[in-house]
Amino acid sequence: MITALLTAAVGVLLAALFSVLPGLHIYNVAGLALLTLTAPGSEVPSQSIALLFVGMVTGYAVLNTIPSVFLSAPDESTLFMLRPGQKLLLQGRGYEAALLSGVGGLGGVAVLLLLTPFASFILVPLRALLQPHLHWILWALIAYLLLSEWPKGAQRAPAGWRRWWDGWRNLAAGVLTFVFSGILGLILFYRTPVPLGVAAHNLLPAFVGLFAVPSILQNLVSRVELPPQRATPSLSITPDIVFQGALSGAAGGLFAAFFPVVTAGVGGLLAGQATAQRDDRVFLISQGASKVLYYVGALLLFFAPGLHLTRGGMAWMLASVLDPVDALGGDVLPFYYRVAAAALVSGVLAFFLLLGMARLAIRLVAHLDYRRINAGTLVVLILMVGCWTGWGGLLVCTTATGIGLIPVLWGARRSNGMGVLLLPLALNMAGFGSSIVRWLGIV
Repeated sequence: MITALLTAAVGVLLAALFSVLPGLHIYNVAGLALLTLTAPGSEVPSQSIALLFVGMVTGYAVLNTIPSVFLSAPDESTLFMLRPGQKLLLQGRGYEAALLSGVGGLGGVAVLLLLTPFASFILVPLRALLQPHLHWILWALIAYLLLSEWPKGAQRAPAGWRRWWDGWRNLAAGVLTFVFSGILGLILFYRTPVPLGVAAHNLLPAFVGLFAVPSILQNLVSRVELPPQRATPSLSITPDIVFQGALSGAAGGLFAAFFPVVTAGVGGLLAGQATAQRDDRVFLISQGASKVLYYVGALLLFFAPGLHLTRGGMAWMLASVLDPVDALGGDVLPFYYRVAAAALVSGVLAFFLLLGMARLAIRLVAHLDYRRINAGTLVVLILMVGCWTGWGGLLVCTTATGIGLIPVLWGARRSNGMGVLLLPLALNMAGFGSSIVRWLGIV
């Protein structure tokens, strides 16, 4: 057990090293690590690789708050944290925003451990019940995401077409963002310009362009000036705020971990609206919990006895080198609990690392001009996309940036960019994917 926990701790330290790099997803790092650890001549046991990945994904789920709050460079799971995080950052409370997410992460770990003994008993029959209906459930989710956006017009335009457009412009921008990102997703799935040799990073340039670059460009153009940031010794939260945020976030994270393609941000949003969240503190806590349940919960489902559900990038990568039934045999249940224990230790360690890394981020924004930080972040993103995916990836990133700027300029939800994943999968699950792709002339 000690060896297992130490292996997971090494994974957390690796996550701490890479999670602060904007736009770099832990799945990309894990893919490179898997190639290294399974190279010819390597004698690393597959169980050790699994525990290392548990530490990496748990650490990332807690620590990827840093680039989202302080560098305005979210990924698909921290997208919804951008606005409340930036709001607190502009009030000199970026440290508090990061810690609220970390508290939610700890709450998510606690919920995950409480559910660990019952996962198979609950999810095995639930999976059998819902499997035939996943296609229309996904379409219902897409409809809800599009229809639940509220008009943001000031209602001051003259009556008639101008007032109609005043109410509909951000809604139309949201629909266009979803459709355009969905078409981009179809291109990436069926005829990607990204070289086949780096196909594992196929979605990296799209996510960077859709979610990270537009926010950075917005900060550069608007000349944002940050007030002095302070590291508060305590958070102004009560147990009921933590309970409400962690519970709703856990519900959203579990939904995202169980259903294909649904991300932590989307799951957290659905749970937040279902529980009528109006407090930014509750929302940030819920997003932190949702991330942990989404990333770590999906990996635990891979090891759950009788379930072995493959959800999330980590589980898919591990499935290529480890079959829980064949490799573990009668050790499935004990190893499942070792993975849960590793997730607990990793979550606690990642939280304490978050405290120190948030303080370092405060020093960074205090000593450097915020525009220079954003410019440096943009350079890092471009270099990373170019080095990993070549000119094809840069083309995808540029196209995705144009799509990602639509909601920024017109005041729509940036989550509509998730159409890059949701629309292709929904079409394929409904059996229309290949027909739509041929009709669009993609293939």
